[in-house]
Amino acid sequence: MSNKSVLAVLILILAAGGIYYFSKDKIDVAVKDTAGCTIDARVSIVGNEFPAIQTVGAGAKECTGAEVKTNLTADHQKINVAGMSNDPAEYTSAIVANTSIVALLNDDLIRPLDDLVKKHGTKLKKNQLITINGKVMAVAFMANAQHLVYRKDVLNKLNISVPKTYEEMLEAAKKIRESGLAKNPIGGAYKAGWNLAQEFNNMFIGYGGKHFKGNSAEPNVNSDAGIKALMMMKSLSDYMNPDFLTHDSNATNAEFRAGNVILMNMWGSRAATLTDADGVSEAVKNGMDIAGPMTVGGGSIPASTLFWDGWTVAKNISDDEAESTFIALMNAIDPSIIKDENIRKQAVWLLDGYTPTDAARGVFAAAEMKTTPYPMLPYAGLMHSAIGAELADFMQGKENAEKTLSDIEDAYRAAAKEKGFL
Repeated sequence: MSNKSVLAVLILILAAGGIYYFSKDKIDVAVKDTAGCTIDARVSIVGNEFPAIQTVGAGAKECTGAEVKTNLTADHQKINVAGMSNDPAEYTSAIVANTSIVALLNDDLIRPLDDLVKKHGTKLKKNQLITINGKVMAVAFMANAQHLVYRKDVLNKLNISVPKTYEEMLEAAKKIRESGLAKNPIGGAYKAGWNLAQEFNNMFIGYGGKHFKGNSAEPNVNSDAGIKALMMMKSLSDYMNPDFLTHDSNATNAEFRAGNVILMNMWGSRAATLTDADGVSEAVKNGMDIAGPMTVGGGSIPASTLFWDGWTVAKNISDDEAESTFIALMNAIDPSIIKDENIRKQAVWLLDGYTPTDAARGVFAAAEMKTTPYPMLPYAGLMHSAIGAELADFMQGKENAEKTLSDIEDAYRAAAKEKGFL
């Protein structure tokens, strides 16, 4: 998709049943209030560590009058529930996606934001307000999806077309390995746990799988689509670093920067800054390119999922802390931040004035291909956790696909019954 063409992209994200509208037409950027940001109570933010989130954290820290702390870590999903469960909560805000918000909702750890939006968020766009059961529960500031990142110089040298399917990725990987240019040419965020589960979700959806039966909480992963998804993941892992079960997106990106990985399914939020690190060779910098998400099994549905990222406000804190947190984070996502080119390219921002960079075209392609939004169902997180806990044995050849899928459903059912969903 050309950035020169005027193109509107509709992204359906399962939040409030809302529609995110991205337009390539330029919108005037608001200028940040020169009076600055003043708060009167503590702010403590937990979230992921990638650059766009770091930018948001830094923007919150611009506020004066009270302390603003951030804990931006790859382990954010392991600690945000516990950190917001205390009274008072350790964290006054968790930066989440439409996956990770579910756990906070299930444990009733975040507060409705309607009053704060009315008081301090009048400049927010409707599509930024994540509304659940009629109440605003989060403020979205960026969109995300996984898609193909590759080395065009290597593919061109070997006369390999850019893969549009995972089957084509396997064929390309075989040729690359045989050429001697890369021993393990495929990269993937296959770290056991959340990352591995997400890769399964992508592949499962690509094969037409449905995680649940009808509109119920009954599991449905032990299916033909589930078996096909596991077998494709195992085939791909044959071309990955032998330590792939320890590789999250950080480790996978490091392999790409080092020139060891030629093809990988990667988050759009990481694509723009992928080659910015020190020591990256000119070959990698010049050779990197981006394409949309791949399909699998002859299907037309991308083997990927659409996400939004946004911030919440904790329930177990004082009203003063809640208001200060909201004010600080509004400062962090002021549209004026994207006047900085380095910040603009960090994400597909849901902010007035955003015009996509070349690095954003993978996410836009995902939208155009009608990639499935990640479901914000109250039991989706339980399924994700069950998949992440049970998949490693299969990937290591210790269990067959049928047993693994059965174990996933058993683990999910136990958790869902405990929570009252079954």
